[in-house]
Amino acid sequence: MKEINKSRLFLASCLALIVTAMTFAIRVRLETVFGPEGIGLSLEDLGYAFAPAFFGFTIAMIIGGPLVDLLGIKKILGVAFITHAVGIVLTLTADSMTSLFIATLFVGIGNGMVEAALNPMIASMYTDNKTKMLNRFHVWFPGGIVIGALLGWLVMDVMGLSWQVMVSLLFIPLIAYGVMFLGQKIPVTERVQLGISNKKMFASVANPLFLFMVFCMFLTASSELGTTQRIESLLKTSVESPLLVLAFINGIMALGRLSAGKIVHKLKPSGMLLYSAIFTFIGLWLLTITSGGMIFVAAAVFAVGVTFFWPTMLGFVAEYLPQTGALGLSIMGGAGMFSVSIVLPIMGRLMDGASGPGEALRTMSILPAILIIAFLGLNIYMKKRTNKVQA
Repeated sequence: MKEINKSRLFLASCLALIVTAMTFAIRVRLETVFGPEGIGLSLEDLGYAFAPAFFGFTIAMIIGGPLVDLLGIKKILGVAFITHAVGIVLTLTADSMTSLFIATLFVGIGNGMVEAALNPMIASMYTDNKTKMLNRFHVWFPGGIVIGALLGWLVMDVMGLSWQVMVSLLFIPLIAYGVMFLGQKIPVTERVQLGISNKKMFASVANPLFLFMVFCMFLTASSELGTTQRIESLLKTSVESPLLVLAFINGIMALGRLSAGKIVHKLKPSGMLLYSAIFTFIGLWLLTITSGGMIFVAAAVFAVGVTFFWPTMLGFVAEYLPQTGALGLSIMGGAGMFSVSIVLPIMGRLMDGASGPGEALRTMSILPAILIIAFLGLNIYMKKRTNKVQA
């Protein structure tokens, strides 16, 4: 029997996540192409046009999660590749809010299928180091955003080429991950390995702790992705090149996730989440009162905060609620992205109004403030749970 090549599968997974991440960075740059200074869409309209990147992601994860166990990871990856390709082609031909909406929907579904397939695959390959390896995998979300942001800046701002050239660059990592997965033996999910029934899996997602984590995922994802997805509009009056700020934030995030193993060992997932919420709150407030070079200081604080949010939320569920299986991870990712689809138009409406970007950032800072309280409670609960088990 052909052996599972973990190294190749992990590298291919990272390339697939780079495609997902680059679409986020490129979409940020497309705000100026399709927005008030381009074809004339309002920032609120753009929020609705870009929302499918997030609720399409949610639909894909909610559907793809259960199907990962039923159809297998390989088939879900095939769907991801096809929808990614279609979404990129449709983006290249988009010229209105409707066509941009449809293109973004396909991209969002592709992104969701990538996460639906690969989070459980990595959890099943590295059962003893789930949070560590999920953090290392998710290095390439901020890493891919850095790549996309720098390429967008070079192609459009430095070289003066068309936005279509920038979007076309997505085909490079797309083809690469397709080739690397081709012909490989893919492992079954951990739930299948453990023999946990569908009935038990569906019952497990009604666990109060899991539902609490889903609620928190709404807030962590919105704090991170809502802010970074609209950074071009949020910071255009504060700094000359918001895309470079985006690259800076995600560079810090990538470095942080590389060192996640040591931090997980010291703080445990619940501790990491509490400190993340505190730094995110401080960073968002600093972004409302700084400008020029000091924006990068505020951005660094914000980056430290959001670095571990997404992968640690997934890692917590994979470690402490493994019976929820691929469905649990998909619900978590889907909830996170759905929350961003709600937040984007609201942020656009605030920025279109008289108060502008500052009001949008102040409003967003409410989310990590709630999370500080929520994660304080989680830490108390987990300590009691640990003491009870040890007793």
